[in-house]
Amino acid sequence: MNILAPSILSADFKCLGEQLKIIAENGAEYVHVDVMDGKFVPSISFGMPVMKSIRPATEKVFDVHLMIEEPIRYIKEFKESGADIITVHYEACSDVAATLKAIREEGLKTGLSIKPKTPTEVVKEFLPLCDMILLMSVEPGFGGQKFIDGSLERAAQLRTIIEQSNLPIDLEIDGGITLENVSDVIDSGVNIIVAGSAVFKDPGGNTAKFMKILKEKEA
Repeated sequence: MNILAPSILSADFKCLGEQLKIIAENGAEYVHVDVMDGKFVPSISFGMPVMKSIRPATEKVFDVHLMIEEPIRYIKEFKESGADIITVHYEACSDVAATLKAIREEGLKTGLSIKPKTPTEVVKEFLPLCDMILLMSVEPGFGGQKFIDGSLERAAQLRTIIEQSNLPIDLEIDGGITLENVSDVIDSGVNIIVAGSAVFKDPGGNTAKFMKILKEKEA
């Protein structure tokens, strides 16, 4: 199943609740929540208070992407703020396995993300602890970046690694996804699409356009 996960990093925060309603009405199943700490990545975004405030606005899955150092410190708090899936970075955890186990112990789904220059093979040993792998197709930390060349090949590598594991693991991609390249991205083996500015320039219309492509690719 192909899933659209609009990233609220690009949303209009003065009407965020309304925009969440619009993307849901037009087919988005996930809400991608980018949390940045200003250390692991240069930018600072938002955290638990914002999540708590918008959680009542939608029943859709909160796909929480923690771009923070040692995220194991905050797993319980993000669960209490409404997370359904928590994705952490391979590069940000001193003990990746312990972090993923901590997420599962809270009853949440787990995701493991890698940056554009991190070898795809590093995910192999952690697949039994993962429900999802997130491939960054831009350097994490800023919205609106251009899709990095070579990301399609990396996505295909990850899809092969996942298939060889015989585990039911989703493959998500985040960064520079547009209506023009999303078809090729899905063809590379990705089934969860994160899109920010490409959605929120027109939350209703562009969500519907993305969903049309995603559904056609399932046929």
